[in-house]
Amino acid sequence: MDLRFGDSEPTDDERAAVDALLGPPTSFWEGAERSEADLRRARPSRGRRHLLLPGLLAINDRVGWISEGALTYLCRRLTVPPAEAYGVATFSTLFSVRPRPATVLRVCTDLVCTAAGASGLCAGVEERLGDGVHLERSPCLGLCERAPAALVTKAGDPVRTAVPAPATVDGAVLAASAPDSASEEPPAETAVPQTGQDGLVLLSRVGAVDPSSLDDYRAHGGYTALRRAFALGPAGVAREVADSGPVGQGAAFPTGRIWQAAASRPHHPPYLVCNAGECAPGAFRDRVLIEGDPFALVEAMTIAAYAIGAHHGYLCLRDEFPRATSRMRHAVEQARTRGLLGDDVLGRGYAFDIEIRRGAGAYVSGEETALFNSLEGHRGEPRCQPPSPAEQGLFGRPTVVHDVETLVGVLPILARGEPAYAETGTEKSAGTKLFCVSGSVERPGVYELPSGTPPAELLSAAGVRENLRAVLLGGATGGFVRPDELDVPFAFEGRAGSGVVVAFDDTVPLPRLLLRIAEFFRDESCGRCVPCRVGTVRQEEALRRLVERTGAAAADDIVRLRDVGRAMRDASMCGLGQNAWNAVESAVDRLGVYG
Repeated sequence: MDLRFGDSEPTDDERAAVDALLGPPTSFWEGAERSEADLRRARPSRGRRHLLLPGLLAINDRVGWISEGALTYLCRRLTVPPAEAYGVATFSTLFSVRPRPATVLRVCTDLVCTAAGASGLCAGVEERLGDGVHLERSPCLGLCERAPAALVTKAGDPVRTAVPAPATVDGAVLAASAPDSASEEPPAETAVPQTGQDGLVLLSRVGAVDPSSLDDYRAHGGYTALRRAFALGPAGVAREVADSGPVGQGAAFPTGRIWQAAASRPHHPPYLVCNAGECAPGAFRDRVLIEGDPFALVEAMTIAAYAIGAHHGYLCLRDEFPRATSRMRHAVEQARTRGLLGDDVLGRGYAFDIEIRRGAGAYVSGEETALFNSLEGHRGEPRCQPPSPAEQGLFGRPTVVHDVETLVGVLPILARGEPAYAETGTEKSAGTKLFCVSGSVERPGVYELPSGTPPAELLSAAGVRENLRAVLLGGATGGFVRPDELDVPFAFEGRAGSGVVVAFDDTVPLPRLLLRIAEFFRDESCGRCVPCRVGTVRQEEALRRLVERTGAAAADDIVRLRDVGRAMRDASMCGLGQNAWNAVESAVDRLGVYG
């Protein structure tokens, strides 16, 4: 793209896409015809930079790529410098600033799908695709239980999507050529092997409730927790959640303590953000919860907002989850229509509403401060801390960020009471935990087990295959363990992390798997800090050499990997760089991959 902005004009489709989001321009400074009033004064900015990412998504949805004319027009409407908007457009993997066909077929080539034959799928599809389809090798699509996975997006008005998973060459080609003719996705409950079993809490409604029906949700206990929250009051809700001991699924901070800290800050009202991006390889629990029980997330966000005094919440969803996005939009609209969102929730005089925002495919943007930058219309790069988000987060206000599991996990605490909730799990990690199990197992999917359950029990339930070689706990930022190390309790005080559990048998070439992990971190690094920007590249280069040769050169590269890994862990700005060496280190030390 030529960076000399200003000369190119948007097409009619591009202009219509922007205007549909922002409304028609009201002055020459926003792209309307020049008027006499415009000659006398410039119209000041109305502070709408936060709509930059939605604007880019609108153009991409309508046309399939971001042209210079479209970007220039959007920048003019939002009074955003074009060079900065170009930085946002090129930061996200979803966008292209070069012409491409309206139909894009994304084939996942990440850990689970690579082990399931994604390379062969790509080769077979490439031979049969015509010029009207762009094939893109993609990071994890969050469909790990159906590996290998693919996603088709056809730009237009409206956008058409298809998810042929588990993908075959014939199915992927059909979906790309005719998305409307592709087979429907299986229901969410097919990703829950425990459906119908006793003991489920967070997954109890998935498969039992119509996800499109608010009445069915309420008939199965929905909004019991919110009514009790109103009876307890904001401080009482935060106290009960704090006493019950649940922790955030990412960094394992006590949820109730975070709420109390945000509610006590002087700058009010705070914001609530639900991070449902879930871009980590092997993670798909949030997607399953949203698709199978969307009203639970609406209720849980309302409770969290009430506890901290927030009146506006942002729900940030991956663009690669079209069905989850559609169901959440329907759930929010239904709740708003029925008085469960809006200016007077349940007639209690409390105002709260949810705004759904789609992400554009950057893993690092899932870091909470990077997510704030993305929501504000900047590149999704992490910020320096302190201050913490509870002190100064989104738009400079105190902000609480949780993922879907953390929020939905609040419902049984209030519905059943803190003593009943604490009966399950461990002393430090009460309740149940969701695990995303995939790879070399017979029954991949999302499992719900008491916190503290050993991985061996989890893999037994999933039907681990023979000749198990290694298990990756915690995803790409976690670590490998041997089959004889699976009896250690799986709790937050241990190594539960993101809940990702990927099993690999002896048919999976581990050196190439480690190279794929390194490629992922290299591609996803935002480049802001030197240890991560340079370290992820050097790590990938060393692992590539290790795949191709052995001997003395291999020993030198392992020493180099350790030096680079320690530097990234000690000096990187955020968790991406700090954890980029974890899986490689564990594979070298525990599995002896290169020994």
